[in-house]
Amino acid sequence: MNGERWRFTVLGPPRVWRGGRELETGSPQQRALLAAVLLRRGRGTTVEDLVAALWEADPPARAVGAVRTYASRLRQVLERDRGRPEVLVSAGTGYALRVPDAEVDAFVFEERIAAGERARSAGDPVGARRLLLEAEGLWGGTPLAGLPGPYAERQRLRLADLRFRAVRTRLGLDLDLGRHAETVGELTLLAHEHPWDEAVHGLLMLALHRSGRQAEAVDVFTRTRRLLADELGVTPGPELCDLHGRILAADPALLPARAAGRGVEAVVSGGQPMVGGGTGGGLPDGVADFTGRRALVVRLRASLASAGRGPAGGRAPVVVAVTGPGGVGKTALAVHVAHGVGGCFPDGRLYADLGGTGRRPAEPGVVLRGFLAALGVPDAAIPEGTAEREALYRSRLADRGVLVVLDDARDLTQIRPLLPAGTGCAVLVTARGKLSELPVEGRFDLEGFEGGEALELLGRVAGAERVAAEPGAALEVVRFCGGLPLAVRIVGARLAARPDASIGAMASALSDERGRLAELSAGDLAVEEAFRRGYDLLDDDHARAFRLLAPPEARPVSREVAAALLGTDVHRAEDLAEGLVDLGMLDAPAPGLYRHHELLRLFARGLAERTDGRAGLRAASARALDVLLAPRHDVLGALRLGTRRLRSADGAAVP
Repeated sequence: MNGERWRFTVLGPPRVWRGGRELETGSPQQRALLAAVLLRRGRGTTVEDLVAALWEADPPARAVGAVRTYASRLRQVLERDRGRPEVLVSAGTGYALRVPDAEVDAFVFEERIAAGERARSAGDPVGARRLLLEAEGLWGGTPLAGLPGPYAERQRLRLADLRFRAVRTRLGLDLDLGRHAETVGELTLLAHEHPWDEAVHGLLMLALHRSGRQAEAVDVFTRTRRLLADELGVTPGPELCDLHGRILAADPALLPARAAGRGVEAVVSGGQPMVGGGTGGGLPDGVADFTGRRALVVRLRASLASAGRGPAGGRAPVVVAVTGPGGVGKTALAVHVAHGVGGCFPDGRLYADLGGTGRRPAEPGVVLRGFLAALGVPDAAIPEGTAEREALYRSRLADRGVLVVLDDARDLTQIRPLLPAGTGCAVLVTARGKLSELPVEGRFDLEGFEGGEALELLGRVAGAERVAAEPGAALEVVRFCGGLPLAVRIVGARLAARPDASIGAMASALSDERGRLAELSAGDLAVEEAFRRGYDLLDDDHARAFRLLAPPEARPVSREVAAALLGTDVHRAEDLAEGLVDLGMLDAPAPGLYRHHELLRLFARGLAERTDGRAGLRAASARALDVLLAPRHDVLGALRLGTRRLRSADGAAVP
């Protein structure tokens, strides 16, 4: 191939590059012919086989001539000298493509998967997982997108099935390596896309069980059994039934084994310890398609890396807080940052999902038990009382360099016992509330993505080519999502699961405000559910304020209008609004002004209609309208009074 560097991609729209320059390979039929020859891996393909590949049982009258024409045109693009072809060469009555396997993404994809399987069989789960992730990274969308013909369709299905099985294997390795909590979301989407695959449902059940979410694991089995019975008239297989029984019996063998290693690594989820060892076994994996936040990532890592550089004799660790509403990406950011500073903490990392927005947040004493176990304290030596566990925990970390990640904290009471001692440690906290009383090195209030970042995330999940093909519709979609990363990710996942769906159709569905939140769900992921977890934590007064401070149109509400909407005085209304701001349920763009995130506003309006009723909303709106119109009435009154005084001064009759 003349020593030039070529690149052929078929894991997405078929494309060809030579020496870094993309080549135009012609019409869909012509590109389908190129793919049919390419995927034979250099073996000759007869003209008859190519006719069948493009048209199967219904070829046109001059199909052979069309194949010859397509091949001739491709040679014009691929060959330096058409008279002496070196790339698309003749082979018997047909053609062959002389391309090294390393220059075709599909061949590299298959090679990585095969190598991953070999590594897994050889007892190297870490290496196997890395190879399978490399294979996934080659995926660029629907294979052979836009190509006609039965051969392209068969290859499309084959490659998609190969990818699905590789992803399923990799997720199984994730569970073997102790990465339970971070796999739940991905497994949920995979189970939604493959409802008949019992192996995927089994992995999801195991991930939920190991994450301390046994009830949800059992619910997955119940829903799967019902689906199989209703749709196929069959029952779950023996492996899934056995797993269900072991989860119900709380079989300790289902929990991950502790591995050996020098640096401590532990995950505590829902208050239940799930401990691993070594330098990579505990902290959840970062999101593979983590997007944006570049400047913020740098600042966060710099703040955490400052641990150990404090004044001599200092005893306080570095504490950094990331706060923001549900779905804004706090956990993804925290885990991404934590992975990037691992080298600054030679003694390891501890991670706890505190479940602060759940109905049963993790108790500090239970989390401390998990941390102490990870630090090598035998079960029999762990004290019973929380205060005693706290003292032992701090003494164990006093002279060590450990990063502690406390995810989804509810309040300072939950956090305080989990703070280590000594300047060599650092703590990264995420929470919806502001945690204003927590002494921190840095406090970062996370907001939704800007348009460019949101589009980038949509492209990474749904496919960059699809976003580029419908840029206007894609911009509308992220606008309707309000830049909320969870919403954008859900839309991207739905589009990825429907390769033939248009982004324009999705934008049209999201344009209806009343149905928008219902559209923003995929499997067990839902924007509305993320919002509800925060709403359920509010007391009655703050819940009512949250509902009524959401006007029909997206605009800020002043403290005076807030007082009218709530039917109270300005000071009480301001206290309630500021409380919602502190809890991450309301924004304050300027002093005395309040507004909801756009999707939170829709959520609040829906709650208000159901809870306060139309009569209550009309009364609140009438009070607010009186406040808004009051300045106009004052002006009109002043004008009328001025007119009367002028007439009186002129000696005219005063009405």
